[in-house]
Order: sequence, then structure tokens, then C-alpha cells
Amino acid sequence: MTALRLPYQTLSPDAYQGLGAVKKALAHSPLGKTLIELVNLRISQINGCAYCLEMHAALLRAGGMPDARLDSLAGWRVSPHFSERERAALAWTESLVDVARTHAPDQAFEPLKAHFSEVEISDLCFAIALMSAFNRLAIGLRQ
Repeated sequence: MTALRLPYQTLSPDAYQGLGAVKKALAHSPLGKTLIELVNLRISQINGCAYCLEMHAALLRAGGMPDARLDSLAGWRVSPHFSERERAALAWTESLVDVARTHAPDQAFEPLKAHFSEVEISDLCFAIALMSAFNRLAIGLRQ
């Protein structure tokens, strides 16, 4: 493991606390902890953040998620272990994480409307943005 490049939590405490405030707000989201953690794990898989992969997989296991679901998350599109609601969230997650390539198309957004309220969609976007920010900090500054 590479040493921490900069102690970003202490160098930028207000910014870091702001991210913490978003995380705290999402803890009360109607999306539920399990879906948010599933999204967090998928984002961390895409971004290759080892620290976050271990943390979110452990949180999901502690919450009772079966290993088969965790093991097949990267292949969620063909796995029988995910609901249509989860598939819509994961498709949108992948679209936003790679927004420079995908441009967040309607074909990824529209299915959300069948499974989520507008508040939940908004919360999902914040969750994706937050986890992406944490991944970038952890990878860039070597968490």
C-alpha cells in the first residue's frame, strides 16, 4: 500500500466535513442503506478504490447481504440476484460515474422513474456524486 500523499481530512477540514454532512443526510434517505451501499460498492469497483471496496463490501456483509450478490455485482446485468429497482439504480450509477463517455442518456435515466420517487432519484444522484468524490480522494491522495 502506498503511503498517504496528503492528510486531506485535516488539511481541508471544512470541505471534508461538508462531504460528511452529505453522507449524514443520505443516511435518512428513503433509498435505504442497503441500496446506497450497493451503489457505493459498484462505484468503487469501477473506480478501482481498494480502500472503499473493502469498506463497503464489509458493511454489506455485516448488513446480511449474501456473498452471491456481492460476488456477482460487477456482472449485475446478467446476474439473477438483482431486482429491477436495483438494476435501474446500477445502470444510472454506471452512467454517472462515466459521465464523460455516457453523457447520462435518457435510456439510463428513464427507467428510474418506474422504481423511484423524484426525491429518491435526487438522493441517488447525490450518493453517486459523493462516493465518486470519496473514491477520487482516496485514490488520488492514497487513502
